[in-house]
Amino acid sequence: MKFRYLPTALCLGAVLPGVALAQSGSAQSGSAPSAASPSAAAQPVIEVTAPRLSRELYATPAAVSVVEREEIQQGQQRVRLDESLITVPGLFLQNRDNFAQGERVSIRGFGARTPWGVRGITVLVDGIPYTLPDGQAQLDAIDLDSAERIEVIRGPSAVQYGNAAGGVISVTTADGSDDPGSHIRIEGGSDGYQKTSVSNGGVNGPWSHHISVSALNVDGYRDHSSTEKYLLNAKLRRELGSDRALTAIVNLLDSPYAEDPGGLTAAAVDADRKSTVDSNFYSPTRIDAGQEVDQQVLGLQYEDLSAGPGEFYLKGFYLKRDYQQQLAYAGDDNFVAYDRDYYGGSAEYHQSLRLGELPLRYMAGVDVGRQVDDRYREAVNIDGDHQGRTADETQKATSLGAFLQGDLDLTERWTLSLGTRYDRVDFDIDDNYLSDGDDSGDRTFEQWSGSAGLSFRYLPTHQVYLSTGTSFETPTFAEFANPAGVGGFNPGIEPQKAWNREIGLRGNFDNGLDYDVALFSTRVRDSLVSYQIDGRDYYRNAGKSQQDGIEAALGWQFQPSWRLDSALTLAKYEFDDFEDADGNYDGNRIPGLPEKTWVNRLTWQGLGQRFATVETQYIGSMMADDANEVKIDDVWLVNLRGGDGWRLGGDTWLKGYVGIRNLFDREHYANVIINATNARYFDPAPGRTVYAGIGIDF
Repeated sequence: MKFRYLPTALCLGAVLPGVALAQSGSAQSGSAPSAASPSAAAQPVIEVTAPRLSRELYATPAAVSVVEREEIQQGQQRVRLDESLITVPGLFLQNRDNFAQGERVSIRGFGARTPWGVRGITVLVDGIPYTLPDGQAQLDAIDLDSAERIEVIRGPSAVQYGNAAGGVISVTTADGSDDPGSHIRIEGGSDGYQKTSVSNGGVNGPWSHHISVSALNVDGYRDHSSTEKYLLNAKLRRELGSDRALTAIVNLLDSPYAEDPGGLTAAAVDADRKSTVDSNFYSPTRIDAGQEVDQQVLGLQYEDLSAGPGEFYLKGFYLKRDYQQQLAYAGDDNFVAYDRDYYGGSAEYHQSLRLGELPLRYMAGVDVGRQVDDRYREAVNIDGDHQGRTADETQKATSLGAFLQGDLDLTERWTLSLGTRYDRVDFDIDDNYLSDGDDSGDRTFEQWSGSAGLSFRYLPTHQVYLSTGTSFETPTFAEFANPAGVGGFNPGIEPQKAWNREIGLRGNFDNGLDYDVALFSTRVRDSLVSYQIDGRDYYRNAGKSQQDGIEAALGWQFQPSWRLDSALTLAKYEFDDFEDADGNYDGNRIPGLPEKTWVNRLTWQGLGQRFATVETQYIGSMMADDANEVKIDDVWLVNLRGGDGWRLGGDTWLKGYVGIRNLFDREHYANVIINATNARYFDPAPGRTVYAGIGIDF
């Protein structure tokens, strides 16, 4: 039968009777075969789908990491993305404890420029792009309780996804067929952490479904850092015969409040790490800062695997987001809000044929997206009273992309991959607040992207590849802000462009050892760099920069119940050509990025549901400013978690687990605020924290 669900993937690994092997965060995804397992040649084929053209892993000329459900969920809080992606080399996450600002994600240096949110990285959930046409994304609606699989492309991927694709994070949630039944979890822990989650999934004839609901409350480590958040994620699928299917997706987010403690100076950190930013620079009293978010996402996807000689995929989505943010100071522009409508879709056609005597697989398609933000600012005085609007505008961004990508098998071992894409992104601002003049404007960017790769499978499960590709990244609406103090677009800022070269090795052995090594070199022109004026973020182009490094992931299933995973990143992120009125930064490190990270994880999986995991994480030093005058020291962190389960009868299990983060209570920073005003660079992270949970599966 030709039918298969896209995206789908087969996990490389074996599960012995009563022993569930730990999953790897490396590109091999899942456990390598143990000594007692069948040979690698007899293992299921790993298939990756984040590059859009579905491939066997060992024919993919790109650095791709895969994390499966067990690693996402086992003993984890499932609240923050860094829990799941800690063993992905080349990827670095900050800001895990400030829900108002959101996690910052960087992949090989891309995405590090902003002190909040996600830039330069394409984020998808079930094929729905959470990255907007202007290039920004939020992670607050990703439901890790329902996540089945996360794929990460480590490096520029504009051919697949266009603007802001310096890397890709693609999350696939459950559809009910792989994990039928119901699950209830109740958790509690340090700093007022409380979470409850309920999920249910199953299959009934041609129908399958999965629904997950969760409620999160956190007081927070620092003063004024509490959060309340509710999530619903649901997927309903209907098979229309053996080759066609229709899938509906619903995601709802309600966050009534997420407080923002702000950055501190070094002196304030020394005095009290838990304190919040004061407003003494602006006035004697602090205004409570934070945000409120309400978001709904709807998606509808159709697939036909017998569309003529090939396969056809059609996807559509609509996102509605209402957002309000209070900044920590009194002023004319300290309250920001928008009502967002974001909608679009994609159409893809995949076909396998022969070019002469050579097998060819290709994909052609189009992506469209439109973002409409009704955005305004208000003045709020020190007593919290709103004084009226000071800005009111409609921001519209429209993206159109057309792409073609193909794999040609030159021999049974050699595969040539080529791809090209055309993107057009239109930005438009309509100024509705005309008392200070008309600041309306528009800008349009057009870009061709290309990629080429060559893969050689020198053994059935061992591969070497070469690849090169280009990418581009437009400023977002927030980054177009004009530092001259007027509205409209900053006339002096342009898109960032990059050219990446890469060589990689990956494979696994019958003795349980798997490896993934990638050597990359990226040249970036017109790098987008943040700086602050009176507490507000602005952006400029930094001439040229270079981002070079090596990523290595190693997994070893040295006993049926024991697995060791290690992920090492050694990189060099530097400005090549960057000079402005404040100085010459040639040769300086790019701020906000550690150049060395090393994660090790040892997992013991006992009989039944018993497990224990210890993680060590080394985060190298980094700089907080372009001038490299403020250095953040390196740090070692250790995390523990473990649990057990008890069968209550039939398929009903009672499970308990406990985790300790930062076991040795090391002082470090959850986030570094780049080029911060008044030296408020530092966001202290919690010390030792403990959480525990109990759940029932039936």
